[in-house]
Amino acid sequence: MGEQIPDLLRWARQLFSLSQAGLTYSKNEFDLERYQQMQEIAAEMLATHSDETRESVLQSFSLQAGYATPKIDVRGAVIREGKILLIQEKTDGCWAMPGGWADIGDFPAETVKREVREESGFHVQVQKVIAVYDANHVAPLEFYHAYKIIFQCSITDGEPTPSHETLAVDFFAMETLPPLSEGRTNRVMLEEVFAHYLNPARPTSFD
Repeated sequence: MGEQIPDLLRWARQLFSLSQAGLTYSKNEFDLERYQQMQEIAAEMLATHSDETRESVLQSFSLQAGYATPKIDVRGAVIREGKILLIQEKTDGCWAMPGGWADIGDFPAETVKREVREESGFHVQVQKVIAVYDANHVAPLEFYHAYKIIFQCSITDGEPTPSHETLAVDFFAMETLPPLSEGRTNRVMLEEVFAHYLNPARPTSFD
């Protein structure tokens, strides 16, 4: 059964995307009713295989007005003296590069600078884009399709300071990585980060 859950999440996301497009563009009241029913089915599928309720999923859907498009997750890759900056997430107790969902109206680079500062206590300068990944291929899957953008950053100021979202802040070598919060940061991503650190001319990786 566990192997079927990712497929169900993928199908539910596709149903939601189709229903959202229909609710946005259809003018026929009967079609609108059918698209609303389709969205409710998607919510039930997601609620059945998550800790969310049907109502909370529908509420989340209501925040995604208009044509459904991927969300953007930004991450700041900060290496100092050969070690990567990671923050320990309160949600699962595991570790990830600082970052989060991009906000409407913000430049991507400004978003990652803010996220790194808020979650780790460090002020950084953004240097380049290391990678753009389709987060749909990273387990555990989110309700919504998302792209993950990893920015290479360097510290300009600050000191390690946990936030209301983080338990700890520390630097790790690849050989001594702590348990990772896989949906946010996995080993493949960190290997790409270190490859750019060792070879500054390495081109951006993308799906």
